[in-house]
Amino acid sequence: MKPSYTLLILVAASIMWGLSWLPLKALNQMGIEGIPLTFIAYGAITLLLLPLLIVQRERWRGEGRWLLLIAMLGGYANIAFTLAMIYGEVVRVMVLFYLLPVWGVLGGRIFFGEKIDAARAMAVIIALTGAFLVLGGFNAFDGRITWIDGLALSASITFGANNLLFRARQAAPVPIKVAAMLTGCFVIATVLVIAQIQPWPESASTNWIYVALFGIGFILVATTGTQWGVTHMEAGRASIIIILELVTAVISAMLIGGETMNTMEIMGGLMILYAAVIEARRTEPETNAGTINAT
Repeated sequence: MKPSYTLLILVAASIMWGLSWLPLKALNQMGIEGIPLTFIAYGAITLLLLPLLIVQRERWRGEGRWLLLIAMLGGYANIAFTLAMIYGEVVRVMVLFYLLPVWGVLGGRIFFGEKIDAARAMAVIIALTGAFLVLGGFNAFDGRITWIDGLALSASITFGANNLLFRARQAAPVPIKVAAMLTGCFVIATVLVIAQIQPWPESASTNWIYVALFGIGFILVATTGTQWGVTHMEAGRASIIIILELVTAVISAMLIGGETMNTMEIMGGLMILYAAVIEARRTEPETNAGTINAT
């Protein structure tokens, strides 16, 4: 595919993720809570992707335990992000989620032995300082951090770990790893539904159709577009474009959702954005990524 088409696909996928809060909150307003919503949306995706995992099992044979770890980390990251977006302030959740470069740098150092030079160390410090400001600075110790903040931060950490596994286990095809991640989200949601963490809503059947269509027509399409883009584009350029997710979410939440940020939160958000740009501009192509030994 031509580079220009790859660019358009990645831009479109990033904008879709940035606007994902709109259908999520709209479906929630129909009376569908986050866990049942995730169960149906990712269940519809799993029905499509499970045959892929079965038919192509020879291509990932020997990678089973790593795919299981991807399913656990990526699955949790997706459900935590979904719940945080539904119940939290979009701007705050997205800004905290975009601490991803920090976990990428630290994880790269721990698992791949990647060097942390002055520029990377500065990016980490800037991002963490920005998160500190977003959480309220020293006022955060007075109880300003909420469970939604915890979900956003944990989604960021686990998604960062998931990305490291995507890089490390290159023997498994990208579509297989994506299928494992999304199926993992459905499995976790199933456990939470059985545990009755949230009540099963008495919603009209047409509403469930909307949820399933959101899963297949939005989540699956956006995920596929993102993975296609980052696989067929130089890593640093792709990382810059993906930051459109954060920009799109913040602007749309302010213009459409009427959300606001105080001065401290704005400063923190800009610091996190700046740190993401610093790291994205330094990212090497994925072909240089290390591997985690299977033993």
